Amino acid sequence: MAEFLQQIVNGVASGCVYALLALGFVLVYKATGVISFVHGDLMMLGAFVAYTAIMMAGVPFIVGILVVMIVLAVVGLVTNRLIVRPLIGRPIFATLLVTLGAGLVLRGIVMMVPAWGTENYRLVTPLHGDIWRLGPLILNAEAGVAMVAAALAILVFFVFFQYTRLGTAMRATAQNQIAATYVGINVKTIYALTWALSAAIAGLAGVLLAPLLFINVGLGFLGLKALSAAIIGGLSSLPGAIMGGILVGVIEQLCGFYLPDGSKDIASSVMLLAVLFLRPTGLFARASVRSI
Repeated sequence: MAEFLQQIVNGVASGCVYALLALGFVLVYKATGVISFVHGDLMMLGAFVAYTAIMMAGVPFIVGILVVMIVLAVVGLVTNRLIVRPLIGRPIFATLLVTLGAGLVLRGIVMMVPAWGTENYRLVTPLHGDIWRLGPLILNAEAGVAMVAAALAILVFFVFFQYTRLGTAMRATAQNQIAATYVGINVKTIYALTWALSAAIAGLAGVLLAPLLFINVGLGFLGLKALSAAIIGGLSSLPGAIMGGILVGVIEQLCGFYLPDGSKDIASSVMLLAVLFLRPTGLFARASVRSI
C-alpha cells in the first residue's frame, strides 16, 4: 500500500506542473478560441531563460522566477501582436498552423543561441539532493517545492479570475466577445493580456520543471502532455485543466511503475483518445455552444 501511495504522491507532484501549463492552454482557448501549440515551447524557453539568469548570471532563484515570467509575458505579447491578432476572423485551422510554426521558430532560435544550442543543461537549486519524508513516503524536495509552488500559483490565478475586475473582464470576453465589447471591454487588450499571462504561466512551469529534468530543446514536447491534460479536463474549464493535469500525472506515474516500459510515454495519449471517444467535451466541462 505504501508503494502505491508513493507513486500517487510522485504523480501529483508532476501533475501539478502539467496542470499549471494546461491552465495556460485553457486560458487562451477560452478568451480567443485558439488552441495554442506554442505553449510547450514557451515553457521550454522559460527553462532556458531560468538557466541563463540563475546559473549563468547568478541571480537568486526567486528573482530568476520573476525574470522568467516577465520575459515570457513580453514574448506572449509579441506572439499575440505579430501572429494571433492578424489572424482574427480567419479559419481556426490557419491559427493552429501558425501557432505550431511559431513553436518551431522558437526551437530554432534557441538552437542558434551560442550559450544554449542543442546541449543538455541542469538547473541546480539550493534544495538539490534533499528529500522530504511524509511518514513512510519520500518526496524529492525539488519536486515537492514544484508541487507546492504550482498549487499556490493555481490558487492565485483562480482568485484573480474570480475576484478582480480584470479577471472578470477576461471571463466576460471568453463568454461572449460581442457583449463584452458592448459593455466597454477592449477585447483586443484582453487578448493581449491573456497571451501575456498564459505565456508567463508557461514560463513558470518551465522553471518548476527545470530542476527535475534536463533542459534542452526537446522539453517543449511536454507541452503535448499538458495539452492532453487540458482536453481531458475540458478546454472550457479552468478547474478541469487542473484536475486533468493531476490525473495525467498520476496515471502516467502508475503506468510507468506497474506496466511495461514505454507505457508511461503513451499513457496521456491513450487517456486523451478514451476521453474524446466517451466524453468529447472533457471530464469536468459542461457541454455548451461557444459564442462567436
